[in-house]
Amino acid sequence: MFGLVDGNNFYASCERVFNPSLRGQPVCILSNNDGCAIARSQECKDLGVKMGQPIHEVPPHIRRQLRIFSANFGLYGDLSGRVVSVLREWFPRVEVYSIDESFVTFDGVPAEQREAMALQARAQILQWVGIPCCVGIGPTKTLAKLANKLAKKTPHGVVTALPGSPELETYPVEDVWGVGRKLTAKLGAEGILTAADLARADPDTLRARYGVTLARTQRELQGVVCSDLEEVEPERQQIVVSRSFGQEVTSLEDLQQAVSTFAQRACEKLRSRSLQASGVWVWLNTNPFKPGAAQYHPSKAFNFIGPTSDTREVLLVAQGLAKAMWKTGYRYKKAGVGLLDLTHGDVHQGDLFAGIDPRSQALMKVMDQANAKFGRGTMGMASSAWRSKGRALAKPMWAMNQKNLSPAYTTRWDQLIKVR
Repeated sequence: MFGLVDGNNFYASCERVFNPSLRGQPVCILSNNDGCAIARSQECKDLGVKMGQPIHEVPPHIRRQLRIFSANFGLYGDLSGRVVSVLREWFPRVEVYSIDESFVTFDGVPAEQREAMALQARAQILQWVGIPCCVGIGPTKTLAKLANKLAKKTPHGVVTALPGSPELETYPVEDVWGVGRKLTAKLGAEGILTAADLARADPDTLRARYGVTLARTQRELQGVVCSDLEEVEPERQQIVVSRSFGQEVTSLEDLQQAVSTFAQRACEKLRSRSLQASGVWVWLNTNPFKPGAAQYHPSKAFNFIGPTSDTREVLLVAQGLAKAMWKTGYRYKKAGVGLLDLTHGDVHQGDLFAGIDPRSQALMKVMDQANAKFGRGTMGMASSAWRSKGRALAKPMWAMNQKNLSPAYTTRWDQLIKVR
């Protein structure tokens, strides 16, 4: 039996943990550069703010009522980890599905005790972390996901969904995990309007018209397990770091600094997973939302002779690719760096002309350990936007707009909450 534990309005709830005055208030979390709403409290939803809606399109009289915050992903990720640590104490197996959702199993737990166990875990998460959660229980992950959505409408926050449950008769097919809007219109034309309709549909016709993915969803609605928990994160094929700029970039120096910063962050992620990259991919974008402006969207990749995790080697290539694509007269709004063809760090293919420098791994290890112990940014590369701590230097012009960023309550000593 599976369970899906989902944090209610997770980003907004994270902001409320350290700022109780936000409780009951309409909280809106904005995307990179404070552009669009990516999370909303229930009070914000009730005011009519839509998911993904640009904040400038929200009517002024509504916007004045909102408590608006820039996305603080460091805080949200840290609280997510705390929720997962509680789940691991309660459940034998846990799959972290996203920052606010985790699948769990009730292996060996009698049917009559499952909901009670879920209620206890939910109460402990609220007490220890401060995040309100809902729990959906079902014999498959699809039914657990369905039950979780039903649980959000109940006061106790825990629901069990079984094949043939009456709730499936009224559950919209568009809300079934894996269906989506495009399929909803096609299924609706055939009279498949609810989860129960999808479960009862002819399986051969469904597979022939919509493919194996929807056929698996149907079987899961019927109680047949087609997807088990993934307790170990699947091996990544690439790592990508990209950002929209706070201001449009018109100089090569600023653009290369941004690319170097993204490359350095990508290499940190690479080494944290004990991986190495065989290639680098860099792309640049002008602002597509300015149709009257000159548009330019170049992209280039480069393959190394042998795979590497050395930030210096990646930076050298990334800066070279950015310089090769640079054209004057354009206003760049976004850039990204991708590390390609990833392999394990202990796998090396010999090369006749180039050996492996042991000093490279030692240097990267020292850098990662210093940043882990004293905080990100303690050590970095001068070609990026790295600034040593204590230096009051100007923020790069391409840096994201985050005018409403809350403190890093859990990851920075100088921003710990003060209790009077």
